[in-house]
Amino acid sequence: MVMATTESTKSLASVTLEVADPESARHFYTSFGVDAHIVLRASEAQSTGFRGFTLALTVSGPATVDGFLGAAVNAGATVLKPAAKSLWGYGGVVQAPDGTIWKVATSAKKDTGPDTREIDEIVLLLGVEDVKASRQFYVGRGLTVARSFGGKYAEFASGDAGPVKLALYKRRGLAKDLGVTAEGTGSHRVVLGGTAGAFTDPDGFAWEPAPSRTPAPAPSA
Repeated sequence: MVMATTESTKSLASVTLEVADPESARHFYTSFGVDAHIVLRASEAQSTGFRGFTLALTVSGPATVDGFLGAAVNAGATVLKPAAKSLWGYGGVVQAPDGTIWKVATSAKKDTGPDTREIDEIVLLLGVEDVKASRQFYVGRGLTVARSFGGKYAEFASGDAGPVKLALYKRRGLAKDLGVTAEGTGSHRVVLGGTAGAFTDPDGFAWEPAPSRTPAPAPSA
């Protein structure tokens, strides 16, 4: 069921990746083509194994999938799943040098045009132990469910707050989809900025107030 978004709906407004070397990470993400959609912050927090999340890009066709994945690999990413056709379309998975896992996919199985290097949608997928419980937790924080499939998946309305949608997926299922083991300890190495204030969710994902986007004053005549 799709629910209408209202002005008071709380939502994800920014995604901050915590990295050991911000300058190197900035170079990678600029080459990858997603630097405008994330924030980078220096951190030495310990993290091992699966960090429990991925950022997923949806694009128009296989050529664009290959373009983004090729750019990522050329900039130093590791291939976790080579691009291939599947029941749902075509896609692949890479891991950035800072450890963040990225999935690039399209619902199209055949190219209808060249690589556009354009992103149709970005989704931050959090791997959680209990989708229903986490969904209810976020509803309690003022987020609105846009789509939900029982205890397997939930997606929240994004409104106009930011370029990235928020979704929940079973942690083990997400790890399997990405081609990694589900085990992991330490920091998630990601901080979510939102309009619902500061809190930590049941799976340890930290939220902070998103910086206000105050329009610049109009130049005087």
